[in-house]
Amino acid sequence: MSDRYDLSRFVNVQASTFNAAIKELRNGCKESHWMWYMFPQLKGLGMSDNAKRFAIGSLSEAISYLSHPELGKRITEMTEAVNQIKGRSIQEIFGVVDAMKFHSSMTLFSMAAADSGSVFATALEKYFGGKRDEKTVDLLNARLLGG
Repeated sequence: MSDRYDLSRFVNVQASTFNAAIKELRNGCKESHWMWYMFPQLKGLGMSDNAKRFAIGSLSEAISYLSHPELGKRITEMTEAVNQIKGRSIQEIFGVVDAMKFHSSMTLFSMAAADSGSVFATALEKYFGGKRDEKTVDLLNARLLGG
């Protein structure tokens, strides 16, 4: 199987952290450091080395990520776990900075899923009043228009 987007970079790092990450979310609060590769953002938003390494470069790459048998399943399961948390704001679950990353990631993957009933759209509705992250949308639009 061809790995046009080097999605193996996610598979490899998630192999050792997924179980702990999903457990944290099922307990209602992120505690360790896995945000970059569990809920990746669009390239150009994060400036840290990890943010750059695990950035998604295009809508096409995000679609490939969702179509990947492990990665698509994991991000869906992680998002479902977040959506099931009751009585906590997204900032209480992730902290302020990671809540912004989650917003960006949900925007990207809701657009990649192109399904208004997706778990990603549900997360946007529940935690962000249905609003997409403007920076993510603007960057994606610029790339789609060749900017």
